[in-house]
Amino acid sequence: MSITTHEESGVVTITLDDKFVFSDHRAFRSTYHNRPAGTRYILDFRRVSYMDSSALGMLLLLKEEGAGGDKNNVQLIHCNEQVRKILDVANFSQLFTMT
Repeated sequence: MSITTHEESGVVTITLDDKFVFSDHRAFRSTYHNRPAGTRYILDFRRVSYMDSSALGMLLLLKEEGAGGDKNNVQLIHCNEQVRKILDVANFSQLFTMT
């Protein structure tokens, strides 16, 4: 997977590509590690074709460690039907803003 980030005005947009799986843990963590508290994150799932259960854990870590536990500081966008099903089964719509 390739992960790209873009930061503007305290908002970090993280674009994920292809599969979001355990082997992406280190690269994904580096996108939010050492950023100031209160940073907002937008995760663009437009190109993600698959995610595993470890990706769910990585999203939880981002919320707690990167966004200070605030649901409003993490937005998941452009989730395709398959990714959306995984997120819905895990009840992530209660934990994240999803569009």
